[in-house]
Amino acid sequence: MSTTPLIQTAGLQAGYGDAQALFGIDFSLDAGEVVAVIGANGAGKSTFLKALTGLVQVPEAAVRFQGRPIGGLPPGRIVRQGLAMVPEGRRLFPSLSVEENLRMGERAGRAGPWSLERLYRLFPILRDKRHQPGTALSGGQQQMVAIGRALMSNPLALLCDELSLGLAPIVIREIYDALPAIVAEGMSVVIVEQDVGLAQRMSRRVYCFQEGRVALHGLSAALSREQISAAYFGV
Repeated sequence: MSTTPLIQTAGLQAGYGDAQALFGIDFSLDAGEVVAVIGANGAGKSTFLKALTGLVQVPEAAVRFQGRPIGGLPPGRIVRQGLAMVPEGRRLFPSLSVEENLRMGERAGRAGPWSLERLYRLFPILRDKRHQPGTALSGGQQQMVAIGRALMSNPLALLCDELSLGLAPIVIREIYDALPAIVAEGMSVVIVEQDVGLAQRMSRRVYCFQEGRVALHGLSAALSREQISAAYFGV
């Protein structure tokens, strides 16, 4: 792995108006690594991803991507540099078909291995549904479209916000079964996930947020349930 983290934050603070949500987050993601961010509702997980992708304004030097400061840059510019997010709630365009939603990712103009054909091999059901409105699909299929749209921008790092939220266990398993194929060529992934066991199994390292701070950080396989529970609930 590179000695320079792909993504790095130092003392990251962020919020909404007068309401501060993050208090000094130190975080890193290496090339080819899968890192999970866990924590209770309101811990600051989604705000953290929004700060990385320019959806929440932060000082320029607070976020670095490939060693370059990107804090506060416009979201479109950050995507073009190679950082894409699968947002909580999927946020598909209701007026567009599945294939049109997927092609929105091409607007980043980045070359890379991900194409419509490759996505249809990853999620075959999307080929069958490609002419249907994106929002007419089941929740799990919509999540596949949201992942595919992000992959179509051919990012270096994929940020996934609550992929399993509201989905049946069998659908969650199907979506996470695709992760090895996504990271096979060195893509880095950040998973924000409330299912702690799933987060540990799918990641190399875990950060646990508690009230906008890093309460615990370590190798996923080395952290005990007791350590995670204490950090998660702040006890």
